[in-house]
Order: sequence, then C-alpha cells, then structure tokens
Amino acid sequence: MANLIPVAKTVGANKIVPTISIPYPLGDPSTTKEQQWKLRYHRVGVALDALTIDVKEQTIFPVKI
Repeated sequence: MANLIPVAKTVGANKIVPTISIPYPLGDPSTTKEQQWKLRYHRVGVALDALTIDVKEQTIFPVKI
C-alpha cells in the first residue's frame, strides 16, 4: 500500500495498492466513521487480494474512489 505511487514504482515495488493521502493513508477524517470504515475495509481487501495474485511486472491494483 502506497500513497506516493511514483516513488513505489521507482523503488521497484511489484504490487502497489494506492492509498488516500500521506497523513491518512487509509481514511479521510472529513467523512463519517461509517464511510471511513468502508474505505479502509475496501482498500485492505484489495491489498489482501493482491497478495494472492502472481504478477510478472509492476502492477497497480485499482481501488474504488
């Protein structure tokens, strides 16, 4: 999981799941607790799924906004 995708690509990360921001990678404090939970649940789910996928090159896994 990374919030600076260009940096993750430069250092050679092979599986990249975009996060939201540097101070709040998995949440948005301007939203309700329920919305934050949904955001976090989805992104962690994408990251866990990414761990089970065999990739041959750098892959950025899409997340819903």
